[in-house]
Amino acid sequence: MNVIDKTLSNDIELGALLAALDAHADSPLVFRYDGHDVKAGYHVTEVKTGRFDALDCGANPESWTEIFVQLWDIDEDGRTHMLSEKFAKIIRKVSEHVGLPMSAKLTFEVSDGTAPMALYCAAPPRIAAGRVSVELAPRPASCKPRDPWLVEEKAKSVCCAPSANQSCCA
Repeated sequence: MNVIDKTLSNDIELGALLAALDAHADSPLVFRYDGHDVKAGYHVTEVKTGRFDALDCGANPESWTEIFVQLWDIDEDGRTHMLSEKFAKIIRKVSEHVGLPMSAKLTFEVSDGTAPMALYCAAPPRIAAGRVSVELAPRPASCKPRDPWLVEEKAKSVCCAPSANQSCCA
């Protein structure tokens, strides 16, 4: 899977994340990044929203709203992973004060307090082993005018490759 494919498949909107968490409110919420789980004592240290107006590298105007959730990946004695319900309550409390749009793109800022903060996008939650797991993938830079073309080219190469039973795709 190339970088653009991973980025496009790992972008969940705030409303979809909250709906998934509400369905499993009593389950621990565990974020995974860089091949490991966040520590049990992780904190949500900041939630902020921003409206962006920009020109991409093709001089195309664009606007979007993005929500940044900052996770401090630390371990504290005696703590367990936060329940899905608690995370959802934190987000909703912020929403009461700043009006978070449920359709906004989510970006997670993660640091252990020593390493620089890194930006991640989130895949839809998976439920397994009694917990809600959200995989975070690095949010790479991309060329927005070229991104749709890359996806289209990949779709052509996957769907139209001849198979043993079929000489050509329909």
